[in-house]
Amino acid sequence: MGSLFLLHIQMAKTNKVSSELGAQILDFVCDDGRVDCNDLLTSITEKLQPRRTNPVVWCGAILCMIFSILLIFFGVATLVVVLVIKPKNPVFDTPAARLNLIYFDTPVNFNGDFTFLANFSNPSRKLDVRFEYGDVELYFYDSLIASQAFQPFTLRRGEARLASVHMISSLVFLPPNLALELQQHVQSNRVIYNIRGTFRVRANLGLIHFSYWLRGRCQLEMTSPPIGALLARSCRTKR
Repeated sequence: MGSLFLLHIQMAKTNKVSSELGAQILDFVCDDGRVDCNDLLTSITEKLQPRRTNPVVWCGAILCMIFSILLIFFGVATLVVVLVIKPKNPVFDTPAARLNLIYFDTPVNFNGDFTFLANFSNPSRKLDVRFEYGDVELYFYDSLIASQAFQPFTLRRGEARLASVHMISSLVFLPPNLALELQQHVQSNRVIYNIRGTFRVRANLGLIHFSYWLRGRCQLEMTSPPIGALLARSCRTKR
């Protein structure tokens, strides 16, 4: 405590000495007669006065504050919607399909014609959803043989939508082992295709909305063309 008290005394003495020294310098300059003391004092006073903040800076600060508040509000509102309402994901399914053609120009160049019925449904009773982007790909094992894009569309609460999708494969290269495997499937009258759908979905609840990616996977077992009837299917949809 004693050391701290001595430190305060020393600082006070230093400030006093500085003030006295400044006053002496000012008196010397004024007595010299080459400087107008009134102008000098006015200049010093103006520099010591705090400067006014530019109105543009104030406007920018206010806009940033408003934007931050809105961002926090919509973030909290979205979190409340997700935690309280617990929206259900839309569902992608293929209730019907037909394999019209499988033909090989060469041992590894494949041509095909495949049609299926895509069923999109929104099981949520509280949220509307909009499919902003959609792409469906057709695979034989892990080899891509056709693809098709979807136009944006909206599903109301509890609504479903059917869409016929026609996929054509023209001179698609298949690795020799997969080409041989597909020919064996045709001969055995059991052809297995895989459908992979990728969708960008936006859920809407009034002014609140949030987007996410949705992925649909379906495995279809069909008879060989030209009948190409759907025998079995297995579908799942997840984020």
